[in-house]
Amino acid sequence: MSVRVLIVDDHAHFRAGLRALLATADEVEVCGEAASGEEALTALARHQPDVVLLDLAMPGMGGIAATQRILETNPHVRVLVLSMADDDDSVFAALRAGARGYVLKGARRVEIIRAIKAVADGEAIFGPAIATRLMGYFANVDREPPAATIPGLTQREHEILALVAQHMTNPQIATRLGLSQKTVRNHVSNIFAKLQVADRAQAIDLAREAGLG
Repeated sequence: MSVRVLIVDDHAHFRAGLRALLATADEVEVCGEAASGEEALTALARHQPDVVLLDLAMPGMGGIAATQRILETNPHVRVLVLSMADDDDSVFAALRAGARGYVLKGARRVEIIRAIKAVADGEAIFGPAIATRLMGYFANVDREPPAATIPGLTQREHEILALVAQHMTNPQIATRLGLSQKTVRNHVSNIFAKLQVADRAQAIDLAREAGLG
């Protein structure tokens, strides 16, 4: 039997493209669409999907809240996130809400279809980029935080600042920690703002004064 999929995304053109992509897949049937979390809850009763393929960033009820509501009322339904967001907060919030998979928009057709079939079969699955992030996170989660700390910085920011102090570039830090370069850039910008410095040289000076790096 085909896996019945409900597409939830606020961009009509993206939904149309995704519907066309899935139409080429055996054993996958798009049974409906919704443009928001609220519409998704209404569509669930009407279409009875096996998998809800949804974005996180939507007006009104976002993807995290929608995932929670979907699973409260339909615990048998599998939620697969298809999102542009690749930051730690988004990924872990989706998993805590009950999502069974997380794939980034822009993933290859075969990757999306494989993920749909996997979550329909009860598996948990993540796109390669997300899997790398999770591995990087859990590889570091048991490590002790740096002995030296700077008030106002999070543990992750201390970790990144210590690598900046070692003259590592953003791409190198991203590879080391299993993060996206965009996420590293955001962390570095936050660090600069909190330290009230204008560039990496000033940040390195403060980090070394604090015993980091």
